[in-house]
Order: sequence, then C-alpha cells, then structure tokens
Amino acid sequence: MIQNAGGGVREPFRTGRVRFRRGSVYTAGETMATPKLNPKVDAYIAKAQPFAQPILAHIRKLVHKGCPEIEETIKWSRPFFEYKGNILCNMAAFKEHCSMGFWGQEIAGVLRAAKRVSDGDGMGTFGKIARVEDLPGDKELVGWVKQAAAFVDEGTYTSPISARRTVVKAPKPELAMPAEFSAALKKNKKAAAVFEGFSPSCKREYLEWFAEAKRPETREKRIEQAVAWIAEGKQRNWKYQNC
Repeated sequence: MIQNAGGGVREPFRTGRVRFRRGSVYTAGETMATPKLNPKVDAYIAKAQPFAQPILAHIRKLVHKGCPEIEETIKWSRPFFEYKGNILCNMAAFKEHCSMGFWGQEIAGVLRAAKRVSDGDGMGTFGKIARVEDLPGDKELVGWVKQAAAFVDEGTYTSPISARRTVVKAPKPELAMPAEFSAALKKNKKAAAVFEGFSPSCKREYLEWFAEAKRPETREKRIEQAVAWIAEGKQRNWKYQNC
C-alpha cells in the first residue's frame, strides 16, 4: 500500500515483475500497463473510512486489470469507470460498507444468470461490502469487467438510463363515456360533431376530468361546462394552449 498526502492508501500499480497476495489476478512475471488514474478518485479514496480504502483500491485495481483502457471519472459524487464513453461500473464508500455496481443491461443479464446479483441488501451489484473478502474472486470480477467491455466493442451495450427511457408503457385502459355526457351531446348536435372529430387524447382529457369528480353534482357541472366548450371547438385545456 502507498500512503498519499491525504492519509489514504492506494494499492501500487507496478510494471515489470510483480507479485500480489495469494489468489490475486496477478502472479509473478505478469506485467500491467500503467493505468490512467484520476486524482479525484485518489482523493475520494483518501477521504473514505479506513476500512473502505483497501476495498476501493482493490476494486480499482481489478477494473484496470480487466480493461486497461478504462477511464476514471466522478459522477454523482462517486467514482465511475468508463470505456469508450460508456459506464462499465462504479464504486462507492459509506460509513460502514462499500458498494460496487456494474452498468449495462447485457452484463446485468450475465450476472443475474450467474445468480451473483445481490437481493437488495445495500446498493450496487454485490450488496454491502465491508471487507475485501466480501467481493467476488479476483479472476471472476476481472472476467466480468472484460465481458462488459466486450459488449461495448460489439455495439450491444445498453445503458440502464437509456433503457428506462425507452421502456414502452402499457396503453391506458379506455374510459367509458358517462351516460349523462352522452345524453348531453345528443341534445347539442354541434358539440357532438366537434367531439367526434377530436383525437383520442383530447377525448380522454374530458373523460378523465369527469372521472376525477368525487361528487355527482361536481360531475354534472363539469359535463355542462364541457358541452359548452366543445360546442365552441375548445379542448379540455384550451386555456393553456396559447400561453
């Protein structure tokens, strides 16, 4: 470990012949390219609780091992690891635990299939991490980083944010036309003709307005007002259309 000016620790990224603890992804004779380290991530680790510093340093080392081209950044006040502009994973430190989370719908599917996703105990993919031993094995974690990067290279990476934005919403159920409204339209042929020409969304705005009325007398007043507006060619929210 290397102690920096802030009092934190950082695992050394060495080149040439290196030897790490037993079970590590590095063995004698392996080499590693100098990673692109962000001083802001150094500062984040240095400010973390003492128990969290070796955990964060270890995660950082493995992510760089799995994807040497990774770039570090700070988003939402925590470290993120990006590859070709896409987030592969992130890490965070809290008062009593750390977290690590993979991004991307595809790697998330791989982890779910392997039953390695936390059941919700803490943030991130692997739940609460209070010591290095709580993380998956080094080789396994590095393998997932490589696989996540491969999805980016293949062009199949899907950000969870964009996935949420493209979720197809279920169509709203149709609203029945109140009998009172139907009767009122029959008495006003002009309003009936205009309402028939409205788009489905415009019709729905009126029907929802009626359905929101809690008292019968309120609904009757709304229906009366609606017929008058419709006869004038006005939509439900006509007052705001020219604002």
